Amino acid sequence: MTRTVDAVEASSADKPAGLLRARLTRPMPNDGLWGWIGPLLVGGIAAVLRLVNLSRPHKIIFDETYYAKDALSQLEFGYARSFIESADERILAGDLDVFTDEPSFVVHPPVGKFLIGQGIRLLGMEPAGWRLATALAGIVTVVLVARVGRRLFRSTLLGCAAGLLLAVDGLAITMSRTAILDGILAMFIVAAFACLVVDRDRVREKFADWAAARVSADRPMGDGPLFAWRPWRLAAGVALGLACATKWSGLYAVAVFGLMTVVWEISARRTAGIRSPVLNTLLRDGPVAFVTIIGPALLTYLVSWSGWISAENSWGRQWAVSNPSSGLGVLLPDWLRSLWHYHDDMWKFHTGLNSEHDYASQAWSWLYLGRPVSFDYEGFEAGEAGCTADQCSQAVLALGTPPLWWGACLALLVCLWWWFFRRDWRAGAILAGVVATWVPWLAFTDRTIFYFYAVVIVPFLVLAVAFVLGLLLGPPDASLQRRAIGAAVAGGFVLIVVVVAAWFYPIHVDQVIPYDDWRARMWFDDWI
Repeated sequence: MTRTVDAVEASSADKPAGLLRARLTRPMPNDGLWGWIGPLLVGGIAAVLRLVNLSRPHKIIFDETYYAKDALSQLEFGYARSFIESADERILAGDLDVFTDEPSFVVHPPVGKFLIGQGIRLLGMEPAGWRLATALAGIVTVVLVARVGRRLFRSTLLGCAAGLLLAVDGLAITMSRTAILDGILAMFIVAAFACLVVDRDRVREKFADWAAARVSADRPMGDGPLFAWRPWRLAAGVALGLACATKWSGLYAVAVFGLMTVVWEISARRTAGIRSPVLNTLLRDGPVAFVTIIGPALLTYLVSWSGWISAENSWGRQWAVSNPSSGLGVLLPDWLRSLWHYHDDMWKFHTGLNSEHDYASQAWSWLYLGRPVSFDYEGFEAGEAGCTADQCSQAVLALGTPPLWWGACLALLVCLWWWFFRRDWRAGAILAGVVATWVPWLAFTDRTIFYFYAVVIVPFLVLAVAFVLGLLLGPPDASLQRRAIGAAVAGGFVLIVVVVAAWFYPIHVDQVIPYDDWRARMWFDDWI
């Protein structure tokens, strides 16, 4: 039976102000400094796993051959230049005179390479230098996940559990120790997600204050307030702009997270008893949400191209000069028309990329670790490179920690059930993160894509696992026996993940191990 607006307002007015506030807000954990100490300790674990021997292997591996040189070129010239054929060998020998005078057509925006360039600025053009930014991005992402998990679950323990799982995950470690853009992209997407979660809490607190005052004054809710100043939403827009300015796949997060925050607004207005919450949100908060998220994102993205815009010789910069505009196009500056044409070329590259590659995989296989990516592999005989066995292997394999990923597959099903049948917003938020970072790739059946793109999904997978761990622990008022059993099961799972992660760690960080030990870690032929 549909309730009338008057009935909704009457029922809301009958609620005590305290009950209405309780429905809109939940208190954060009252653990003082531990709310920061715990996440920072987990971040410290991540730092050790990512920074120790960061220069190993002392070579340019996989797509570092593009991003490290592009980062150096941006650092020196403000834009990407083409490089000579033997550039990698000369760089490793200490000779940085590897660029021609010609610009290079690069297919990803500048921000990720700008950050990689800052590592080069600090440590020099050597492996630790070009990997420093991705390592720090991985550490920051772990701390962000621990903090946002704490806010999602109202539990420092569960937040730190999520951070710890991310800290030890094999794919996250490998990508943090490799100068590839996806780990930086993950940091910005998680930062945007965290900002929106904080914004949700802040605005619901404002709704609680407003609604409680209306109830106490026995006044109808009407159309409700409009909270235009939402600094955390603005911060999320900037983070999403940085994500898009690292890789275009950040656009999916813009769309999904924008929809997510509008749904949260509808929920807040409905809970407060405001009439027609859907229409009310779309007409009142919808335009504000668009401006405060899309506006900062777009501005941030444009600013990220300032080096390309200011350089006369950057790729395609003079296209507009050679192709005069007509009609309304004369209203646009040449740099903007050239930038648009460059983006059209980038779009054609990305949509037409379908070359064969031994380590290409379909997105549907990522979650169960169907085809990981080998970034580097070398074999040695006894006495070579510190090999103490008859044969040894040295590998960098982008592979998630198996029990974590397989457990996350089950956790996502639990989240789906909990969101659909129990309307738990936390499960819905986690699923939104997975939709933004994984589901769009399912449509790319003809394009060449790789499993290591999935590093952006991992933060939401560990949050899904932490959500289920919280269910296993049970509510605070559960019996002591129930809590003890739940703690044993949850703790046992985390321990298994940590132990297996430690066992796989050598093949993520290029340690020399006996060949038989390496082969024992190749559980499936598709992992080789």
